[in-house]
Amino acid sequence: MVAAVLVTYSWVPPDETYHVSREGIAGGLSRAVTVVNFPIALVAIALALIATCALPRSAWLATAPAIALCATVPFFNEQANLDAHWGNAAPAVGVLLALALTFAAARRTGRSFAASRPWDRGRVVTAIAVGLVSLPWAAAELGFHFPGDFFMGEELGTEKDGSLIAAVHLGHHHGTDGALLVLSVLLLSRIGILARRMRIAVFAVLGALLAYGGMNFVQDAWNEQIVKRGWTEQGIPSVILPAFEPIWLLIVALSVLATLALLHEDKGTSYSAT
Repeated sequence: MVAAVLVTYSWVPPDETYHVSREGIAGGLSRAVTVVNFPIALVAIALALIATCALPRSAWLATAPAIALCATVPFFNEQANLDAHWGNAAPAVGVLLALALTFAAARRTGRSFAASRPWDRGRVVTAIAVGLVSLPWAAAELGFHFPGDFFMGEELGTEKDGSLIAAVHLGHHHGTDGALLVLSVLLLSRIGILARRMRIAVFAVLGALLAYGGMNFVQDAWNEQIVKRGWTEQGIPSVILPAFEPIWLLIVALSVLATLALLHEDKGTSYSAT
């Protein structure tokens, strides 16, 4: 994802993408940094927690700062301006710390996955569905509109500020962010939590990422493929940033349900190192 964003934003003009102004390699590097912030820093929080389960307690000296830095994403990422600035360095450093913890945990214990889980078929079906709906975003991330008429793509749509832009603009989409979060949870929820005392914390984070990512995925797809097609004027409110709005009560409720479901599935599951 980061490599695709780097290349695409280096050659696609800013007015064909979304809320960026820099051109050339500077534009590519800038947008790549903000993608590392969102959504990758959110996944990094889960990675840091999972890695710490397999490391000595002293690992918290790195885990706590990693989580704290990654959690600053809402403060340094503004949807109206997706050009990178110095504040984006904080979540990026958190991601690097989380990756270091993950590599250390892998070297210490290896990778541990459940041999099978009750909802693995559901995981496969969900992953396929997410992948299919994400096809126009994947194409846009690579710098072109998905061919054919099945998906909306290069057709012009009106933004809230009155500007005209392709229904699926070139470059990165928050629907892609949602897809990445959902797919990450489907994978990470199968990793063995060696420190059983951490189960609730880990699955609470995964449950929150699943609900939040799923809502962003659905919201962007609904807006681009349903509303912009003219089938309805009823859109789904943006949920990229936390806000005191009714839809966030739904996200919280879905987070709790997802957490309880993941904990129930994990109960009694045996793991094998690979």
